Amino acid sequence: MFRKNEQHGQKRSFSGEGLLPAKLRKRLRTSWAEAFYELILCRIDETIFVPLYSEKASRPNVPVNVLVALSISKAGFGWNDEDLYEQVCFSLQVRHALGFHDLGAEIFTLRSVQNFRRRMK
Repeated sequence: MFRKNEQHGQKRSFSGEGLLPAKLRKRLRTSWAEAFYELILCRIDETIFVPLYSEKASRPNVPVNVLVALSISKAGFGWNDEDLYEQVCFSLQVRHALGFHDLGAEIFTLRSVQNFRRRMK
């Protein structure tokens, strides 16, 4: 079941980023991660991927813009799937770039990434 990602734009006041000192928050927002978030993640047209998903009511999809941005990050940094997952789990810049502003939010499983890649073929 396809569901458009609108949650990444809803930043919470008690996010992991919000716990950073002001200097570090400013540095994060002037890093490559903010540019990636604004210029790539936010501009991915998810609707072109609707045919990949069933119309039956089911568990919501991992946001398509995140899956596409993950592929771009993986290729750009030369990561394998495990490196990618580790970076998303533990790097604040990578999480920011992908719109995961809340450190407590669930992200995705590697299987979801691999299934999306398989459907794209």
